[in-house]
Amino acid sequence: MDRMSKGKKALLTAIALCITIFHIIPFYILSTTALKVSNDFSSRWLFPDYFTLENFVRAWERANLTNAFLNTTIITFGAAILLIFVGSMAAYPLARVQNRLNKFVYYIFIGIMVIPPLTALVPLYQLVVKMGMINTHEIAIFNNVAAFLPLTIFLYAGFIRSTIPKELEEAAKIDGASTLVTFFRIVFPLLKPVTATVLIISCVFIWNDYQFAIFFLQDKSVHTLTVTLASFFGENQNNMNLVAAAALMSSLPMIVLFLLLQKYFIAGLSSGSVKG
Repeated sequence: MDRMSKGKKALLTAIALCITIFHIIPFYILSTTALKVSNDFSSRWLFPDYFTLENFVRAWERANLTNAFLNTTIITFGAAILLIFVGSMAAYPLARVQNRLNKFVYYIFIGIMVIPPLTALVPLYQLVVKMGMINTHEIAIFNNVAAFLPLTIFLYAGFIRSTIPKELEEAAKIDGASTLVTFFRIVFPLLKPVTATVLIISCVFIWNDYQFAIFFLQDKSVHTLTVTLASFFGENQNNMNLVAAAALMSSLPMIVLFLLLQKYFIAGLSSGSVKG
């Protein structure tokens, strides 16, 4: 049995290693390409024996990444903050008050999760035009909040049910705390793992959103990274060094975010979805 257990563990480790390498290869090629000068035609698999940041500087200036990063940051973290507060507050009564109405509302949110957001694109676009909100950060934030709110409520409700004991809230109520005070002082500080999960999932998808951004953010002044990079790629198809540098810079913030919050990510995801 020990040999079988060790063999199974070794096999799983080998599979995990292969998957890791498979995902690292694109970033490796992206890095080797971005660090080479434009007249270096050596294999993309070979790491350069010199170091230059010329491509990063040129790509940043030519693509106007300052504006794109600013727009994307405002939209991504603006939507994420709203999702965390609105989603957690909406999930709390759905998780704690088990009546027919709350169950019905909860299942409605679950059902909405299977509907692709793009199915509402045409009527949504018409509504946004009538409201005069095209080319504004607000409409991009609200669209993303609406798209990810069902998943956020699902994760928070499952985490609250499975992880946070009711006795803590009952003790707070005995001491005279209102429901709102109990939530923000007792419950919300305990939601760090699932909050990290919501933050990572929402930020990664919103940061990389192209479909909504191309429709609702048409003016160059409000272009996000995906729209800016798509245009930049088309203009520089013959200069992959610049393209690689721009793509690498645009992906770094989300990589850093995941590395900072990864220890909470799995705990929040498993408690919020599996046990919920």
